[in-house]
Amino acid sequence: MGLPQQREHHTYIKQPVAPEQHIPKTVTKPRKSRITKLEKILMLVMTATIAFIAVGNLNVQSSINSTTVDIQKTEADIVEVKKQNSELSMEISELSTYDRIWKKANALGLKLNEKNMKVASGQ
Repeated sequence: MGLPQQREHHTYIKQPVAPEQHIPKTVTKPRKSRITKLEKILMLVMTATIAFIAVGNLNVQSSINSTTVDIQKTEADIVEVKKQNSELSMEISELSTYDRIWKKANALGLKLNEKNMKVASGQ
């Protein structure tokens, strides 16, 4: 085992504490906002106006789309009615032929009597 180790013993000297020196705080002026109240109000009004215009624009676009759909439905209905009219016109021309009317009259017992005939002028 070796020699006993000697401990170094340091002595600390306390230094006198200097009294706290009172450093005056610098007085800062409250910073004024670069944006005035009037500018804030104007920005708020402008933002509200832009939002109002945007909502109005969306409403108009929605109305336009709705009207376009209604127009397309109406056009489809018109095409269907024209098709029905065409079919009915063909049916009328088929049903109003002279031969068919004559056959129907004979079937109902009507006879051609020249004494009861009247000629209408085509005016």
